Amino acid sequence: MIDGKNIVVGVSGGIAAYKAVELVSRLKKAGATVYVIMTKAATEFVTPLTFRELSGNPVAVDLWSEVKHWNVEHIALASTADLFVVAPATANIIGKVANGIADDMLSTTIMATQAPVIMAPAMNTNMYNNPLVQQNIAKLTALGYSFIEPASGMLACGVEGQGRLPEPACIVDYIVDFMKKQLANPANPVEKNDLVGRKVIVTAGGTREPLDPVRYIGNRSSGKMGYALAEAAKARGAQVTLISGPTKLKPPEGVAYVPVETAAEMRQAVLAEYQVADIVIKAAAVADYKPQQVALQKIKKAGDTLTLVLEKNPDILLELGQRKNQQILIGFAAETESLLEHAGDKLMRKNLDMIVANDVTQAGAGFNADTNIVKLLYRDGRIEEIAQMTKRELADVIFDKIQQIVKK
Repeated sequence: MIDGKNIVVGVSGGIAAYKAVELVSRLKKAGATVYVIMTKAATEFVTPLTFRELSGNPVAVDLWSEVKHWNVEHIALASTADLFVVAPATANIIGKVANGIADDMLSTTIMATQAPVIMAPAMNTNMYNNPLVQQNIAKLTALGYSFIEPASGMLACGVEGQGRLPEPACIVDYIVDFMKKQLANPANPVEKNDLVGRKVIVTAGGTREPLDPVRYIGNRSSGKMGYALAEAAKARGAQVTLISGPTKLKPPEGVAYVPVETAAEMRQAVLAEYQVADIVIKAAAVADYKPQQVALQKIKKAGDTLTLVLEKNPDILLELGQRKNQQILIGFAAETESLLEHAGDKLMRKNLDMIVANDVTQAGAGFNADTNIVKLLYRDGRIEEIAQMTKRELADVIFDKIQQIVKK
């Protein structure tokens, strides 16, 4: 998808500039014609010579250096580009572009290009989470710029958290996927990035309540709907925490994954993140009851019957509704009868903004299915019927509806 494409790589001044060397190499090997623009600060980390040798093209740094062709260099590069990638994108370059500042070769060329621009931020965790930086990212996203979510891990400053430049192979994969979508829909090549700067919590899967060391009470939830929601939120630019009971699914790339087993563990994990969340979607099938006593050893067969005494688990969704401040809170209602009655009661009683209701006895909407058929209920009494679609497609519909709630 990038063979024969002209890709301009902008390298700004951060320690992650060393990863841009591999990025340029990979793009070149994939058949792209690569041009590199560096800020002066970037040259403190990697020399222009390195990028010149890898790209096979002169490296632009200074607006005032001697021209190599009979044209204005930043305009020539801006016009040549099929795609513009800034990696690493520091808070400085993001801030400049967001506020219309063009005072060096890189910022000036970005201003002059009509090619799609992808930015891959890399910086200290606190800097990345700074409201000013997030506002700049949101502003550029609204203007059509795309952002690759930074990875989490140990940063060069010694702090562990989000802010690492993704591995070059991941950036190339993103670029290839981006170009595929551009070819498929040239009028609107960019995916929705309407959740950039938002913190989203998704719960998924079913909880397990132990009876003894080898047995538990559980349910039939596969976790597919919750995992689809986490994947959709991540694709739209959100910082996602996926809190999941045991499933056979692989967590989506780039989300913070918190595995839990019991309802109590899920409650603790959700409350730990709740105050800083913007959107919380409780798609997990949480056990309503748990055994009053858990045997320390395996329960042996004795007689024809076994009596279990169950006690109520904490109602996590009810508690979240009682604690709700700025959060958008979405619940699910999986029912076998009186769908609208039960879902409507849950919506109001638990102080939800919307509830996703489905009849699990309906073909194409039950547990473990790849599709779903739902009704969306709102606090103002509206009910929307959503026809059968894949759970991943439904996840995007749900986030579209959430955005409508946010804008009210």
